[in-house]
Amino acid sequence: MSDYILELKDIVKRFSGVVALNHVQFQLKKGEIHALMGENGAGKSTFIKVITGVHAPDDGEIILKGEKVTFANPREAYAHSIAAIYQHSTAYPHLTVAENIFVGHYKKNRLGLNDWPAMYAETRSLLESLGSSIDPRAEIGMLTVAEQQIVEIAKAISQKAEILIMDEPTAALSEKECEQLYQIADRLRDQGTSIIFISHRIEDMYRLATRVTVFRDSQYIGTYDVQGLPKDKLVAAMVGREVVSLYPKRKVEIGEEILRAEGLCRQGVFQDVSFTLHKGEILGFAGLVGAGRTEVFEALCGVTRLEKGKVFLEGKEVHFKHPKESIAAGVGLLPEDRHRQGLVLSWEIYKNTSLSTLSKYISWKGMDVKQERLDAKNLNEKLGTKIQSVSDIASSLSGGNQQKVVFSKLLNSDLKVLILDEPTKGVDVGAKAQIYEIIMDLVESGYGVILISSEMPEVISVSDRIAIMSNGRLAEIVDAQGITQERILATAMQVRDNGEGEK
Repeated sequence: MSDYILELKDIVKRFSGVVALNHVQFQLKKGEIHALMGENGAGKSTFIKVITGVHAPDDGEIILKGEKVTFANPREAYAHSIAAIYQHSTAYPHLTVAENIFVGHYKKNRLGLNDWPAMYAETRSLLESLGSSIDPRAEIGMLTVAEQQIVEIAKAISQKAEILIMDEPTAALSEKECEQLYQIADRLRDQGTSIIFISHRIEDMYRLATRVTVFRDSQYIGTYDVQGLPKDKLVAAMVGREVVSLYPKRKVEIGEEILRAEGLCRQGVFQDVSFTLHKGEILGFAGLVGAGRTEVFEALCGVTRLEKGKVFLEGKEVHFKHPKESIAAGVGLLPEDRHRQGLVLSWEIYKNTSLSTLSKYISWKGMDVKQERLDAKNLNEKLGTKIQSVSDIASSLSGGNQQKVVFSKLLNSDLKVLILDEPTKGVDVGAKAQIYEIIMDLVESGYGVILISSEMPEVISVSDRIAIMSNGRLAEIVDAQGITQERILATAMQVRDNGEGEK
């Protein structure tokens, strides 16, 4: 009998002549958490769709519990105890937790009616088995992303899933929520569930997996034991080259003050936030989720209302009531959620690039589409965006390339200050390194950059100074050189009574 609950051998998948999977393989043991890693475009998503019956392979074999199987659709894969949990919830937002878990297979009472007491009780039991106290009667659309994922896991358990695929489940989670998910995954593994864990976060793999399989350019690269696996070897396998430093910090001369904030307040959200930013400087903003980092800069840029405080740009006081005013003045914000706030996914790349600067392409003759397309082409070439044409639809790009298009939109304006909110969130390790290079190019050319990041190694390595937020207050501003994650966490978890700002 095979040592594996699931095997995929020499899987090939083509789309219109393009090879998406080129003779890849994968083996999953019972009760194993096996990580699948690779850059965007490596073939991971297509591979998962083959396992779950969304796509039929053009060649190769799927072997489940020693028997060759084929899946015509996801229902057949689900019937064979294979379930998938995705980064973006597939639940019905207006239904309750219990309704989502039992939709399509409601329990019936003796009268043939839906047995809601039984379903509520079983839902509560399922959630408690995962260490969760979510109310079975809660509307799922009102839950956090982490809670919605727990419900999806509970649904899979209710259907007796033996193989669980978790596709980027931690991308939108806080560190605390990540740890909760880790504990659930550990619990399921100990109960015999086999888990395929897909993530861009290398720390996820080291925390959870015993083995990791790497894809690159639609091909199988190798499977490695996680214990003792050097990080640089893993990164090299993923990107096809040695990455000397994931954080290519350069020595840049810090210039004159370009932005100053004094006593920024918004009742109940943040208060007394003061800082300065200089040309050629990267000022990092760290803190726990909910500390108020994003909210400060949304208010500064006119996305929301700033109630108190002053903002000075190159020594002149400014007050932005709308983001278009901040962009016109030279302050641009790259939002945390690129799908909802940064891009119109159904639009072409060139339209997204010019979205904030349409006025410069409009004259009495009409819209200068030729120049609009040329500017988009030049900017995206400069940023290294992997596209065939600026007419490509934004939704067709990988996460890293979508983020570069958002950068192109900002750089199409005449900016002086860039505020980057989680600029590497949800992108692979190779794209991260490219985005850091872009940031370094910008500060070398004289931009002032504010970097908001929940990844502490990132904010420590890239920043010149770090502003630490805690419960809506700026607790401390420190030199990034020599600072530790422990020091940042300790500061982020307390509020200084004096509410002091810059040090």
